[in-house]
Amino acid sequence: MSKIWVKKPMSAYEADIKKSQLKRVLGKWSLTAIGIGAIIGGGIFVLTGTGAYYNAGPALALSFVIAGIACVFAALCYAEFASILPVEGSAYAYAYGTVGEIFAWIIGWGLILEYAMGSMTVAVSWSGYFAKLLKMFGLHLPAYLTTDPQTYIAAGNSGFSMNLPAFLIVFFVISILVRGTKGAAKANNFIVVLKVSAIIFVIVAGAFIIFNSADPFKNWAPFIPEPTTITENGVSHSAYGLAGVVAGASAIFFAYVGFDAVSTQAGEAINPKKDVPFAIIASLIICTLLYILVSLVLTGMMHYTDFNPLGKYPDAIKAPVAYAFDIAGYAWAGYIITIAATIGLISVLMVMIMGQSRIFLGMSKDGLIPATFSKVNPETGVPTKNLLILGVVIAIVASLTPINDLAHMTSFGTLFAFTMVCVAVWVLRVKEPHLQRNFKVPALPLIACLGIAINIYLIFNLSKEAQMYSFAWLIIGFFVYFLYSKKHSKLQNGGYGETFKAEQEPLEKPDIDL
Repeated sequence: MSKIWVKKPMSAYEADIKKSQLKRVLGKWSLTAIGIGAIIGGGIFVLTGTGAYYNAGPALALSFVIAGIACVFAALCYAEFASILPVEGSAYAYAYGTVGEIFAWIIGWGLILEYAMGSMTVAVSWSGYFAKLLKMFGLHLPAYLTTDPQTYIAAGNSGFSMNLPAFLIVFFVISILVRGTKGAAKANNFIVVLKVSAIIFVIVAGAFIIFNSADPFKNWAPFIPEPTTITENGVSHSAYGLAGVVAGASAIFFAYVGFDAVSTQAGEAINPKKDVPFAIIASLIICTLLYILVSLVLTGMMHYTDFNPLGKYPDAIKAPVAYAFDIAGYAWAGYIITIAATIGLISVLMVMIMGQSRIFLGMSKDGLIPATFSKVNPETGVPTKNLLILGVVIAIVASLTPINDLAHMTSFGTLFAFTMVCVAVWVLRVKEPHLQRNFKVPALPLIACLGIAINIYLIFNLSKEAQMYSFAWLIIGFFVYFLYSKKHSKLQNGGYGETFKAEQEPLEKPDIDL
């Protein structure tokens, strides 16, 4: 049984880096753009509506502050790990080299939940913005082709339904990713510039609308609504009050997954030990500030109860920012935001799926999941089969599942991974104090303890359904490990002996920085 705690030696990581078929084409600003590309979208264009209605009301801004503080501790720990182990796999790879295989497997299994559910959430939200974009041009998709079965039935309908746009956008993104990382990064850089410009427009225009109205503070009063119970689809849960603010921080936490996505691309970074830590911290700081400002503007323009998916504006929860301008009487601004969000969410989905595929790549190279996930196309430098399999699964689930369930399960995966990273970086500092670290977490024991405590607390403030489904996912993961992964693990079978020969091979000359 002790073999399940076997650790992957540092020399094996070095050999993996030198044998990697991935192309090193990403500089620090491309990596930062990947982080911003993932962060800006999920939180601003998707979860502002769900967080305001289901959890915090106007105090959603405080939820973003709490989530941002929790992220700072985890981001610092990620940055130190990235400066030591610049490989694909993110928290999974970090844990494998520090704590042991079973610990790494649990994290990897949690990351699968995080990225898969995150991709599905964004695909569903993109569908909402896309439907709104079509309406601008007088085109209306029928409800049974834009709604998941559960929500469709809850609205009093019967018969077949699926979210077709969510299904199709996943395959569009896959078609971009299979062409190569360099091209995908260029597309992401362009979209990020567009999104940031749109977000700045939202903040400035929204503030102008709020403070030029007859009663600027009406939608912010009370800022923290009285606690109540919301019942939907036969399920009840508590909302608002201070507990709702904390629950909101838990629910929106997946919006910060972008800086984690930066670490999944370390295998394609030109100078990963320096550039990945920089990109992680820079993307987090920039996006946290934007989140706080946008959530204040959104809840100031539109009353939080109007995001009810069964209420007067049923589509507002899928496209909250654009609908806020529509309801305020500024439809032209809603057009700009809808176009920017429709295009911008594509980069979020792109980074999510790309990160998921790199985690699968790392786990497959270690033998913990089937070898087909580690096969890299020599021409494009990307794991094509890996991406295609992911695309099929993500597309099907996104077309059939309500957005709120997806968002909460994604937050569980994110919080769980962040907790494990805070533990693992502390363990490595104690066990391997002499490793070269281009970035070191200041006051590590304090930072790690705070990160662990806050993330665990937020996990227990997720909805009961999300906790139940997520813990069930972890239990399934244990069965998969002992029935398949442990038997096929390269470390368990001494499979890294030949890999060490690669240590003498020179690294491939990197392409030009983007």
